[in-house]
Amino acid sequence: MSTSPEATFDRNYARHLQHLTLKGLQPKTIEAYSRAIRRIGERFDHQIDALSEQQLLDYFTELVASHSWSSVKLDLYGLKFYYEHVLRRPWAMPGLIKPPRSQRLPDIATVDETQRIITRTRVLSYRVFFFTLYSLGLRLGEGLRLPVGDIDCSRGRVHIRDAKGNQDRLVPLPQATHQLLRRFWQVHRNPVLLFPSRHDGLKGAATATTPMDPGGVQTTLHRVVEACGLKKRSPPTAFAIRTRPT
Repeated sequence: MSTSPEATFDRNYARHLQHLTLKGLQPKTIEAYSRAIRRIGERFDHQIDALSEQQLLDYFTELVASHSWSSVKLDLYGLKFYYEHVLRRPWAMPGLIKPPRSQRLPDIATVDETQRIITRTRVLSYRVFFFTLYSLGLRLGEGLRLPVGDIDCSRGRVHIRDAKGNQDRLVPLPQATHQLLRRFWQVHRNPVLLFPSRHDGLKGAATATTPMDPGGVQTTLHRVVEACGLKKRSPPTAFAIRTRPT
């Protein structure tokens, strides 16, 4: 009795998820690589184990027309992972996709511009958050995830966990940042999170179990940047500043 294409796909997809998990990949990567297999499975009626070069060319040409290059690359990496770890076959088309290189340099705020952004931010939690990103050189997600316990005041450093590349690192803790975070914590007194959710106001911040909403942070930053008359910047690069307070 032959196995249906759907049954074979479901079995291999389950193995794909197992390999992704056992390789210690980040949850976002696991979701992206698994979504890639679901998407190409739908396109080829769940028969993806023997796709020809022309089928792949057609598929990724369609994908480029409807998705960002970032999504296209993730789908390619997910399919490559599937071939190598589930099918145990080498990926034979390394040059299939070559995204265009961007020649635009990232926007970097000057010290004066950053000071204007922080001063112009009226909501206390956002103002403290922006100053913390700036002074510690953190990415948006790293700042939002900061727990109280990772601020080492005695040694003057901050433990950043699960940073880019799934790596931990230690960053210096400026005295000004330490004092500001101490005063801010005394306002909300959440035992775990430095920047607890603002959904239930100050009263709910003490018991919040999730950090501030990244969408709210990004929206606020964009509005403040525009109010300052500065060139629009994306939140991850807005505080990539050359000089930090000591």
